[in-house]
Amino acid sequence: MKTGGLRYQYARLSIAEKLIAINVAVYIVNYLVPFLFKLHPDSISQWFWLPKSLLDFFSQPWSIVTYSFFHADFWHILMNMLILYFASRILLNLFDGKKFLNIYFLGVIAGGTAFLLSYNIFPAFLENTSQMIGASAGVMAVLIFICTYIPNQEIRLIFFNVKLWYIGAFFVLKDLIQIPMGNAGGHIAHLGGALLGYMYARKLMEGRDIGAGFSKFLDGLANLFKTKEKKAPMKTVYKNRATSQSKVKRDKDSHQRQIDTILDKISKSGYESLSKAEKDFLFKAGKED
Repeated sequence: MKTGGLRYQYARLSIAEKLIAINVAVYIVNYLVPFLFKLHPDSISQWFWLPKSLLDFFSQPWSIVTYSFFHADFWHILMNMLILYFASRILLNLFDGKKFLNIYFLGVIAGGTAFLLSYNIFPAFLENTSQMIGASAGVMAVLIFICTYIPNQEIRLIFFNVKLWYIGAFFVLKDLIQIPMGNAGGHIAHLGGALLGYMYARKLMEGRDIGAGFSKFLDGLANLFKTKEKKAPMKTVYKNRATSQSKVKRDKDSHQRQIDTILDKISKSGYESLSKAEKDFLFKAGKED
């Protein structure tokens, strides 16, 4: 397939599918490069994983986010990306891509913070030498968000239907029980991400978006990398431009009112109360954003 074709296929993906593709690409590069050049297996990941030591963390602060793009092995990335794929499909039927990124990356940061604090506070972990990689905290944030926002929504698991809140409770209890059994840092990070997802959903149901500030930060970061386009000589009549902008604003406001109405219906009666047309509208809105 030509490069242009790959770019086209990538552009058609949802924001969650693009994130999955990036994680898979990083996994392949991190596996192949050390092998091909006979380097240590950690020669790349050591610059991006989250270290246990606060001193080491301050020397590479970017690791509070970058650790989430690296995975220990095939099964590690497979399970994370599968859960992210299915959970994100539900979330993107309800909200836009920006909300998804807020929840995911705030979950990554919350999980990393929980790991750092635990390994520098609790005596059980003080003597451990450890570092963390994996997207699990972000994945848990997305999963627990939807389990909290629409807890009674049922999904099909092989032969029977299960309510989302049962699934969320299972994963949280599993991590709590497994902390003393090994990989304590990973399980603690999962719980940090889960807590973020729960709090985000609860506050959003109260009308407050706790990720609004983070979203503005991401927008500002994206603007730094945008190339400045050369402005063409202005030939447009001011009256026509004003009319066109007014129409665009009215269309956007109408579109947002439809989304708000459907979300209100979900919060009162659940996702299943939506008609097929309303579900299709939400799905398309999530794809566009």
